Amino acid sequence: MGGPARPASGALSVAGARLAPMTERWAVAAVDGGGALLAPLARDGTPAGPVLAEPDLVEAVRSRPGVARWVWRSTAGIYPRLLAAGVRVERCYDIECAELLLLGHAGRLGEPRSAAAALARLDGAPVPPDPPARSAEPGAQSSLFEPPSGAGVPFEGLLRVYADQLRRHDAAEHPDRMRLLTASESAGMLVAAEMHRDGLPWRADVHRELLTGLLGERYAGGGEPRRLAELADEVSAAFGRRVRPDLPADVVKAFARAGIPVKSTRRWELEELDHPAVEPLIAYKKLYRIWTAHGWSWLQDWVREGRFRPEYQPGGTVSGRWTTNGGGALQIPKVIRQAVVADPGWRLVVADADQMEPRVLAAISRDRGLMEVAGHDGDLYKALSDRAFSGDREHAKLAMLGAIYGQTSGDGLKNLAALRRRFPLAVAYVDDAARAGEEGRVVRTWLGRTSPPAASAGQDEEAGLPQEDPEGSGGAPDGGPARARGRFTRNFVVQGSAADWALLMLAALRRTIFEQGLRAQLVFFQHDEVIVHCPAEESAAVVEAIRAAGELAGRTAFGRTPVRFPFTTAVVERYADAK
Repeated sequence: MGGPARPASGALSVAGARLAPMTERWAVAAVDGGGALLAPLARDGTPAGPVLAEPDLVEAVRSRPGVARWVWRSTAGIYPRLLAAGVRVERCYDIECAELLLLGHAGRLGEPRSAAAALARLDGAPVPPDPPARSAEPGAQSSLFEPPSGAGVPFEGLLRVYADQLRRHDAAEHPDRMRLLTASESAGMLVAAEMHRDGLPWRADVHRELLTGLLGERYAGGGEPRRLAELADEVSAAFGRRVRPDLPADVVKAFARAGIPVKSTRRWELEELDHPAVEPLIAYKKLYRIWTAHGWSWLQDWVREGRFRPEYQPGGTVSGRWTTNGGGALQIPKVIRQAVVADPGWRLVVADADQMEPRVLAAISRDRGLMEVAGHDGDLYKALSDRAFSGDREHAKLAMLGAIYGQTSGDGLKNLAALRRRFPLAVAYVDDAARAGEEGRVVRTWLGRTSPPAASAGQDEEAGLPQEDPEGSGGAPDGGPARARGRFTRNFVVQGSAADWALLMLAALRRTIFEQGLRAQLVFFQHDEVIVHCPAEESAAVVEAIRAAGELAGRTAFGRTPVRFPFTTAVVERYADAK
């Protein structure tokens, strides 16, 4: 079924009502028994009135529709309970999100970021470690109750931490940008909670049909399905002995016995080999990944009442990109996307930001030539090739990706030299970031998200930055730790600034949906793609809202530049039809 009717409110929205304009900031913390402690706040974060004890958290928030921003320890600890009761807030300030960003800005990323840790640092007391990350429970809702008084932090201490964070924002390199980053990260937490509540529409019957068609019948006892067993037999027959294709070490050893040395079982390396085991092995690996990551067990665990509800983690990587806590929401195979089907009478509006990172580089470098190229909605690489590469789009693309990801060899160096001559400020921007990384210094995104210290920068997978350019610009790792660090920081300033833009885009889109009173729901987001589930008659309004949100995010993040941030948008019934 489609989602419930949504309020048309730019303030606090409760059960479809439009309430009064917002005028104040209040701090709130949940306490034992479902109650709350609250206090109005002055602009410097100090209490502007007495601390109030309310018997019911939901009613305490519901009865204060004029609050402009709720200040709380953790969005995940309070907002799901409010949503379950039909209460929506427009803005919040997430203290623990802010602490993580401020620690990073000070070059102290990795230190405990809890409110308890922040208070201990203020008091010069021993700093407690952060609690271990909670594992997501498949099919379950997020925790609805914050631990009493904010995980061991007295309410007065929480207010002191907030006031101190405001002072630290004022002391940042660019205070206004840093405040905007914290506000947008907090907004992202609201979006994440609402996406979990609404869920991505998912047809379990379609998913089962797909699995049977791809993998064959399931055998009793939970063993490999028929098609995987057949492919495993083909692999063993090709080697002339029993080989477990799901064990890379077994496969490497089998190739070695056949006189073919291989370093790994990655697809690109296998495709270079001339051996009869290669074709069934590649097919096996592809289907095995579907079976283990999105097979029948996944479907049973993660899909409830026609919805897939992953727990999104805004800022889950140091670059600001989102992750999920279980469920693999950001790696849904294209074939499985056929099971993502809109409700009857509804549509999925799937929007991909067009060539986002080159456009972001134009905006942050202030290179006039590149800003002019990025000032149109069309193919940026084609415009780039017409300007600097005699119409050769492929060379233009490789040059731009080489600049962003770090080109190290081949013709890309020649392409990069041409790019540097025509767009010197853009290339200098990423070159300077790479040099800073090689020298062990930190770099920042446009809004102020800060790269980790040099000691941890090599953890590319955890950081959310690729070791190798996925689009083939030739930026494979080499040159030792310093060069690797330089590639990391080169991409960090672009990818992280793109994540800054994406947060502001989500916040603007969320606000427009509610202000226009649409029933549309933001249900999915990854990197540069957003999906909105809406009644068919709202799809045109949603397409326009996404377009406007992208442009507003660009102006808010980077100021008024010629750079455009267009989307390729599809209105479909199935997610797979958007590609």
